[in-house]
Amino acid sequence: MKIAAAAYPLTYFNSFAEYAAKITAWVADAAGQGADLLVFPEYGAMELASLGGRDVAADIEAALHEVARHGAAVDALHSQLAAQHGVYILGASAPYFAGKRPVNRATFYGPNGIIGYQDKQIMTRFERETWDVVAGAGLPVFDTPIGKIGIVICYDSEFPLLARAMVEAGAEILLAPSCTDSFAGFTRVRVGSMARALENQCIVVHAPTVGDCDFCPAVDENIGSAAIYGPPDRGFPSNGIFVETPLNAPGWAVAELSLAAIHDLRRDGGVLNHLHWAEQAARIAQAK
Repeated sequence: MKIAAAAYPLTYFNSFAEYAAKITAWVADAAGQGADLLVFPEYGAMELASLGGRDVAADIEAALHEVARHGAAVDALHSQLAAQHGVYILGASAPYFAGKRPVNRATFYGPNGIIGYQDKQIMTRFERETWDVVAGAGLPVFDTPIGKIGIVICYDSEFPLLARAMVEAGAEILLAPSCTDSFAGFTRVRVGSMARALENQCIVVHAPTVGDCDFCPAVDENIGSAAIYGPPDRGFPSNGIFVETPLNAPGWAVAELSLAAIHDLRRDGGVLNHLHWAEQAARIAQAK
């Protein structure tokens, strides 16, 4: 199968139709390259704040509500595109008001509609202290015809036990959408994603926002490159990188991957991190 990770710039829109045209073009581009699974970034949906006008987009609280109110239309658009192209799409995450405060939710679409969603689990300081975006619950693994898929949103990718819980539930591919405003922040997600690929002997797909956004201060600077990572072992790239876009350049990173290769590596790799994970507990107990 082929996987596509988006390095995605944020755009100011005057109408939802303009947004739909952009997403339609991006999905058609990746599908045209043969991609079966498309991954958009964390908070990529914040560009929809522009539909409320510049004053709304510039107000970090009002922007959350403006983006959230378009959720149903966003779901309908992505579901239609997934069906049209016969692909699986992790949509750009967006605020979702399940209660008084929003969660950061990434919705997963397939050819037959919405498969499910993942809410971010561990919030950054900005989300906690300034934006008051709250953590969601649950770590689902989506069993699809193209593989068993888990999602670690941005900061979540830096916490190994979250990914490990999904891998122990069967995940072969982890999707890591991100939104970072510095090279250091991007590097933290990059390093975390590569570490998760190493220790779990799985594929990790990193899709960031890129470029400046002059209308929404919550996502005003975006630094990153899209990439697809694997364990640096036999049959995989020696640096662990299948493909990577240039820094801050919009576009898709597309790579062809084999789940059979993951299974073979977990069974008979040069190292067996996935198999040997459980040995840590005994070693830690001995050290006490």
